[in-house]
Amino acid sequence: MEKSVVFNNKLLPYLLLVPQLIITFVFFYWPASQAVFQSFKREDAFGLTSEFVGLENYQTLFAQPEYYKSMLTTVIFSSLVAALSLSIALLFATQADKNLKAAGTYKTLMIWPYAVAPAVAGVLWIFMFHPSLGTLARPLRWMNFDWNPLLNGNHAMALVVMAAVWKQISYNFLFFLAGLQSIPKSVLEAGAIDGAGPMRRFWTIVFPLLSPTTFFLLVVNVVYVFFDTFGIIDAVTGGGPAGATTTMVYKVFADGRLGGDLGGSAAQSVVLMVIVIALTAVQFKYIERKVQY
Repeated sequence: MEKSVVFNNKLLPYLLLVPQLIITFVFFYWPASQAVFQSFKREDAFGLTSEFVGLENYQTLFAQPEYYKSMLTTVIFSSLVAALSLSIALLFATQADKNLKAAGTYKTLMIWPYAVAPAVAGVLWIFMFHPSLGTLARPLRWMNFDWNPLLNGNHAMALVVMAAVWKQISYNFLFFLAGLQSIPKSVLEAGAIDGAGPMRRFWTIVFPLLSPTTFFLLVVNVVYVFFDTFGIIDAVTGGGPAGATTTMVYKVFADGRLGGDLGGSAAQSVVLMVIVIALTAVQFKYIERKVQY
């Protein structure tokens, strides 16, 4: 007979939820409501005076060609980072799941980058690929490759993508490795007995069983690219050169904190929040259908 724990206090579950609800309200709902309210106002750079302007901030925002450029930059940046970080992490996880020598050391080294702050990760990569001082930029110059992320927009985009991917691989690696280790070995052995090779077993057995983990990581990586990569972009390129790496979240900071347009910045943050919520809803509505639980 199985023993079960029963809590007679009906108020206890709600009391346990209160701290999380408070944190969610303070750090999400309250700032979000403040941003929506501020997007309908025009304020001075110091936030001392304000006036209600309705949808004027949104009209001004969607009349700016630079905003549509930041949207395109965000699409390119987010697609590259999500695809590369997920695929590379899955490759590393499949290798770490094998019986390798010093597997524990290998897994530990793979986890370390996750502990690095985004701004610090950006500084590390700009140190390595700085056009004149970078240790990894010198071999590029010796090969007559004119590497200069400070002046070339494509080079700057490649640099921030590499930094963002490196920062996120560890997080994806942890979940993929946990998902691989939860797959019963008997299922893989049955596939091998039926004559399926390693690649066929991966695509027909392993990857479908990893689909819940992959879907979860896809949602998390989209949120990461849209918001958490701000520190990397700010440390590496500052949105330059010529706005080549100015994503939507960095433009919110640049227009609000640097440009002093608090109302326009709030409108941008509201648009960005709506886009992320819509993307998450689309993922749950269409992509989750293909997930095999």
